[in-house]
Amino acid sequence: MKNKLLLIFVFLSFGIYAQTSDETLVKETIDDFFKAFHAKDSLAMQQVVSSTIYLQTVGKDKAGEFLLRTENYTDLVHSITSIPDSVNFQERLTDYTIKIDAHMANAWVPYEFWLNGAFHHCGVNSFQLYKENDAWQIIYLIDTRRTEGCTPSSK
Repeated sequence: MKNKLLLIFVFLSFGIYAQTSDETLVKETIDDFFKAFHAKDSLAMQQVVSSTIYLQTVGKDKAGEFLLRTENYTDLVHSITSIPDSVNFQERLTDYTIKIDAHMANAWVPYEFWLNGAFHHCGVNSFQLYKENDAWQIIYLIDTRRTEGCTPSSK
């Protein structure tokens, strides 16, 4: 009986380790995306996103109405790499909630966006990732952008 319990415990431990390891890898994939984003390194960004990545943003238009906008990944990369070196921007990720099922993961990642040292807006990034050949790739990213209800950190 003791041997059966020990065997069950060992198998359960492997399952917990695998989940934790995948959660770490998902977080590292997102962190690598933002390291490349802040460095304006399009090649490094491409390493962690799928060639068919889908991007959307939820925000308000000039009239204050919410809208859903679909963005082209190439346009995003161009806009990031075109930012002058004199402009300091930082998207500070404040938390991660990661859910995984087999080769699919979702990460809910609140953030604060800072521009030239001043708080600009906040929101949430929602990432969908797919695990292929033991590597997580971002396949979908939707974010919110708002100025109301934000409590910026003092970092």
